[in-house]
Amino acid sequence: MQTYSAKPAEVTTKWVVIDAEGVVVGRLASYVALRLRGKHRADYTPHVDMGDHVVIVNADKVRLTGRKLRDKVYHRHTGYPGGIKTVTAGAQLAGRFPERVLEAAVLRMLPKESSLARKQFSKLRVYAGPTHPHEAQTPEVIDFKSRNPKNSKAA
Repeated sequence: MQTYSAKPAEVTTKWVVIDAEGVVVGRLASYVALRLRGKHRADYTPHVDMGDHVVIVNADKVRLTGRKLRDKVYHRHTGYPGGIKTVTAGAQLAGRFPERVLEAAVLRMLPKESSLARKQFSKLRVYAGPTHPHEAQTPEVIDFKSRNPKNSKAA
């Protein structure tokens, strides 16, 4: 018997929409990373991009557990000397680009520094509001919140 290895030309991908309203960030990010890599498939092959296109809506309404809203800090650098900028998770969610919290969580769950990970991450689309421009792809709606009671945090 030989081990099956999928070829890139044989892979068919789906489009998936997930509503992130009231969902815990880490649980959603781990699920999305799994879908982006294609590990949910029976014919998963590590060196081939087999993942689905994932669209996340309502990213500004995600939840963080514990004291992460105030204690979790995101860093970025402007490229100039002394140009490090920091922002807390609460300020990022309340600011201009709240979808970056979810993007950072998913990116950190993908393999590091590889062209395959960059290709897989490019299949993620995150929108702060409830609408998205990908209706033409007829995406499948996944109700992530109701899969497990721990996926949503009580207010």
